[in-house]
Amino acid sequence: MYLRFGWVLGNVGLFNTLLIVTLSTSITFLTALSIAAIATDQTVRAGGAYYMISRSLGIETGGAVGIPLFFAQAFSVALYTLGFAESLVQAFPNLNQTLVALITTAIIGLLALRSLDIAMKAQYIIMGAIILSLASLVFGKPLAGVDINPLGAPVALPIAEAADFWAVFAVFFPAVTGIMAGVNLSGDLKDPKRSIPKGTLAAVGTGYLVYMLLPILLAFRADFPSLVQDPLVMRRISLWGNAIFLGVWGATLSSAIGSILGAPRVLQALARDGVLPRSLRWLGQGSGPSDTPKWGTLLTLALALTLVLLGDINLIAPILSMFFLTTYMVLNVAAAIEGFVRSPSFRPTFKVHWIFSLAGAVGCIAVMFLINGFATIVAAVVSLAIYLWLERQEIESTWGDVRQGMWMTLVRMGLFNLARVPDVKNWRPHILVLSGVPSRRWHLVEFASALSHNRGLVTIASVLPSGARDTHQQVTMEAMIQDYLERRGTQALVRLVQGQDFFEGAERLVEAYGLGTLVPNTIVLGATGESESQDRYCQMIANFHQVQRNVVILRYQTPQPRSLRLRSRIDVWWGGLKNNGGLMLIVADLLRTSREWRNAVVWLKLVVPNQAAAEAARMNIKAVLKRLRVDAVAEVLISDGQPFDKILQLSSKTADLVVLGMATPHENYSQYYTKLQERTAGLPTTLFVLASEDLDFIEVLDND
Repeated sequence: MYLRFGWVLGNVGLFNTLLIVTLSTSITFLTALSIAAIATDQTVRAGGAYYMISRSLGIETGGAVGIPLFFAQAFSVALYTLGFAESLVQAFPNLNQTLVALITTAIIGLLALRSLDIAMKAQYIIMGAIILSLASLVFGKPLAGVDINPLGAPVALPIAEAADFWAVFAVFFPAVTGIMAGVNLSGDLKDPKRSIPKGTLAAVGTGYLVYMLLPILLAFRADFPSLVQDPLVMRRISLWGNAIFLGVWGATLSSAIGSILGAPRVLQALARDGVLPRSLRWLGQGSGPSDTPKWGTLLTLALALTLVLLGDINLIAPILSMFFLTTYMVLNVAAAIEGFVRSPSFRPTFKVHWIFSLAGAVGCIAVMFLINGFATIVAAVVSLAIYLWLERQEIESTWGDVRQGMWMTLVRMGLFNLARVPDVKNWRPHILVLSGVPSRRWHLVEFASALSHNRGLVTIASVLPSGARDTHQQVTMEAMIQDYLERRGTQALVRLVQGQDFFEGAERLVEAYGLGTLVPNTIVLGATGESESQDRYCQMIANFHQVQRNVVILRYQTPQPRSLRLRSRIDVWWGGLKNNGGLMLIVADLLRTSREWRNAVVWLKLVVPNQAAAEAARMNIKAVLKRLRVDAVAEVLISDGQPFDKILQLSSKTADLVVLGMATPHENYSQYYTKLQERTAGLPTTLFVLASEDLDFIEVLDND
């Protein structure tokens, strides 16, 4: 305000200066509205912006913003005291700038340690100095001997010195970013819900009035060349010139005190929430009736003194500004999401439409890139790295946040936008695994996970005997299985049902499970070896087929030792694209492209009666694979009168997975299934595929 406002006005003229002030203040005003909405919805304790963000968007997002925000505020103390020392040396050239900055930093640190009340009372003295400087400017006089034309064109500068509108905007914008001073003291306010909205909005309004008045005064009292060339032109047009020095000193000291009060309180909140490493939890301690974070203040003071000794920190100053703007942007995002989701728990007394908060977030991002694109990217990378680190720590919070509501809103929108008729271009397996206890049949879970690529939905299901568990016990078991899956790194839903027997319960689950059009389209089963239940097992498969659920039966064999061979070959015994052929190719290709089977080669095997048929079959298969863009090796086998079962056994005895199609359920299906198991006995792990959906799987493969 004191050192750059004249330069801004001289470069772009009065009208554009007023436009820059209005645009800049609009962004901070929108942010202030978001702050007011969040502050009046929740009890705001110590931690300011970090506390508000963590309670809205989660502890990871709060920490990703809060940790850089602490360092930005701590480093800002050094920036402001160095700025104070620099201006003091201009008035008293015999002083040592570094020594002045060190002494000033130490004094404001002692003020913050001594008492918050004393530090805040010092702010009144500083505010008096600023008011005095502004009053001196208002009652000042125009420059003598210059041609003043307030509505004329700005000064014409050499190309190397000229600045366009947005460059000037970027220089001015930091002047409106002090709106968090009151929010940072959230834990010390008697009534944060009342004080934060009132104080923040009043600060924005007061700043806007002052910033709109000053360029008008400057334009009518100084010519544009003087405004550009003399940073302290205000001294020359004020009633008492040295009052401008008082204003500069007051502004820098006020900002330094605000930062040294705010930074330790953010650090204290971070430590108490468990965001900081365990070895730093002592930083969460407070002392006295006001819970003053003395250890955090001492650490902040030490960092500031270190930076003052280093002297010039202009290289990191832009990045610090980005962290402040990132905080404003995330606060706007939090308010926008809360307003858009409209959870019943979000009931702010200060209501703001979510579109205004979204506009504030977009404005913050735009300004960040305008000011310094490189610093914006660095700040984003640092915040993302902290977020990912905190996510890996799996910190448990005792509060809910808006993310669950956001996901619920997105799920609802997705469900209602899913087509009732399956879209073959976007088909993927949504799998229901009838695994029983997952730890006993982990191969079924592992297979389903590989098949889904973490893109489709996987549900691990089990049937409990009727009456074996009450509702509470069943929910507890589901939670235990969910925890087991997560510990093994598997993303899946869990569903337990009760039934008179396994088959009745499984049929009822398949018939009822799902939400709208989003239902499992593929059932994964283990092969049964119990002859007494085989009829019922085959009847269950027939029922699944009737309700158009694809059936995949995995007959598992313990794999060969890893040192010899593991998951390197998939044999698909193919009879063409019709019936099960398309789904078999899809399953094989999905497995081949999964992490678990990434080294596997798919062999597409076809048996023909003689050599004449073999040549035509090879050409046909190669053409199909090329058209469908499936990475597989075609192998045509000539039977020469040998039975298929013998060729199958000889050709696939060293495979890691054998894929075979199953006949459509019919009468005597149990006999067919028994014979199928006998014919394939002795093979490695075998997958039996039955395509049941009313869907042309050829179109899933062929999107031309």
